[in-house]
Amino acid sequence: MAGTDGGAFRRMLRRLTSDVEVLDADDLSEGAERSGAQRAAECCSGQEVTMLGRLRSVEFCPQDADASLQAELFDGTDGVTLIWLGRRRIPGIEPGRTMRVRGRLAVRDGRKVLYNPYYEICQANTP
Repeated sequence: MAGTDGGAFRRMLRRLTSDVEVLDADDLSEGAERSGAQRAAECCSGQEVTMLGRLRSVEFCPQDADASLQAELFDGTDGVTLIWLGRRRIPGIEPGRTMRVRGRLAVRDGRKVLYNPYYEICQANTP
């Protein structure tokens, strides 16, 4: 029992002394792991993945005639760029939303990317 109390004390002390962004990343990572999703930091190109995270940014990228909607999903371990080709907007895809995405991971310009991923919005924005 003493080991359990010491671990709880260490976790509490860490929560009191850690940066808010670090704590948020830890919470996202733990939530993703509990849901059975893969950690972005552990995934590699060509792998079929399911990830759970929060959208950090969403932007419309008009490039010539081929428009795309891009979003950055952060799961607490790493960011993954989500790209929907030919889309200008998708209702519900906005910063702060928690999403589960599925697709085949690619790497573009050194960044992890999912093209046209299947997605599920898990919770609405909170004020």
